[in-house]
Amino acid sequence: MTAASTIQLLPDADGLGRAAQYLGQGGLVAFPTETVYGLGADARNDTAVARIYEAKGRPSFNPLIVHLADQPAAEALCHFSPAAQRLAAAFWPGALTMVLPFVAQAGISPLVTAGLDTLAVRVPDHEVARALLRSYGGPIAAPSANPSGRISPTTAQHVVDGLGGRIDAVVDGGACPVGVESTIVDCSGAAPVLLRAGGIPVEAIEACLGQTLLLPDEATPDRPTAPGQLASHYAPMGRVRLNAEVASPGEVMLGFGNVECSLNLSPSGDLLEAAAQLFGHLHRLDAMKAKQIAVSPIPDKGLGRAINDRLRRAAAPRD
Repeated sequence: MTAASTIQLLPDADGLGRAAQYLGQGGLVAFPTETVYGLGADARNDTAVARIYEAKGRPSFNPLIVHLADQPAAEALCHFSPAAQRLAAAFWPGALTMVLPFVAQAGISPLVTAGLDTLAVRVPDHEVARALLRSYGGPIAAPSANPSGRISPTTAQHVVDGLGGRIDAVVDGGACPVGVESTIVDCSGAAPVLLRAGGIPVEAIEACLGQTLLLPDEATPDRPTAPGQLASHYAPMGRVRLNAEVASPGEVMLGFGNVECSLNLSPSGDLLEAAAQLFGHLHRLDAMKAKQIAVSPIPDKGLGRAINDRLRRAAAPRD
């Protein structure tokens, strides 16, 4: 893809229809929200979600926020606590993201949740974003539409400057009115936890709930609120041995490239395919009741860095 191949679309019926078509084909489309521009992909498509990480140069598989057209669409994916119901009634559509237990059969890609049992969801308060969500008719996973570690974009030109040539299209909806990311509240536990301050003031959320939000270090210490907080995480039930050229007796081989194995992340050695397959294959190893798992070497470049990060955590010593 060349820089010129990122199409800029108008926020009219034709532009939104083309954007929805790109999404349906597994493409990446940036679009405006009231906070910042998001880099959208179908949240149910493993390969499309892996392309988000590839385009951003994101160094690890962090949970992504799923954008939805309305609260009923969110309730089809997540279990809402009474606190979550109150916050949704008060602040949706708006710059509030809630982390909630997700419905296991909802069809969301495990790359979106990064292997956790929760899902981050919000209903954006932007006419163009909501029109795109209605036009597409499905959940859109969307982190900020910028290269990893760079400034979040608040105009379509910011998106093109950072990601031109890496994504399929950007819908130009003008400048984002809020200009900072959404507030994130974890409502999956006994008490709501503030994970990120953002476009909705914390004081307004606490007034709505009638209680003070906990901070992550005040919540249950062994309950991760985001990936990377525990050394051993994303782990299958079996013990994992990395950088294995061949399987030893009693091991199940998780391969990469042209190797003899039981499951292969990518027979052709494609890191995008391997990223898309990673969490699904780890679940399959559990279904196989694999007790000892050998994993082929993965090149530590591009998406391979994220894959290796998760595999190292899967292989870390456990209590």
